[in-house]
Amino acid sequence: MRILVIAILLLSAQSFQNKTEMQSTNQNQIKMENSAEKASIENVLYTYGDALNTADVSKVLQVYTQDGVFMPTTLPTATGTEQLKESYSNIFKTIRLNVKFNIEEVLVNGDVAFARTSSKGNVIINATDQSMPEENREFFLLKKENGEWKISRYMFNKSE
Repeated sequence: MRILVIAILLLSAQSFQNKTEMQSTNQNQIKMENSAEKASIENVLYTYGDALNTADVSKVLQVYTQDGVFMPTTLPTATGTEQLKESYSNIFKTIRLNVKFNIEEVLVNGDVAFARTSSKGNVIINATDQSMPEENREFFLLKKENGEWKISRYMFNKSE
């Protein structure tokens, strides 16, 4: 009987160790997958920042989903490709941006993610050529569209 109890304890210990090793392997795999997803998302955000700094409406539209929503401070919400195109075209006629994004947080859950960023630089008013400091906090909701990360919802507000 004593030998049977010892054998059961040894088998239980081995089973627990195998389960722990499998969980550790699965967690490492998830972290690696999330790292790749985060890198893709960061690339989208930096592409968006570049599009802002070059006033490139086409590039802006490439990083949005077809039903994307842009909620700028003090301006109307733009929904869908046509409204996004109109909104960004009007913005770029009015101002030029030179800002740098700082990605503060990216959380991924399946085919949906959110990113929290801040940006800092300057804005030039096209009508007067006046330059002013520009500093914002941004929130992006991203989702996969045809296997690629895209901006689904975006809003920002002034940092100060």
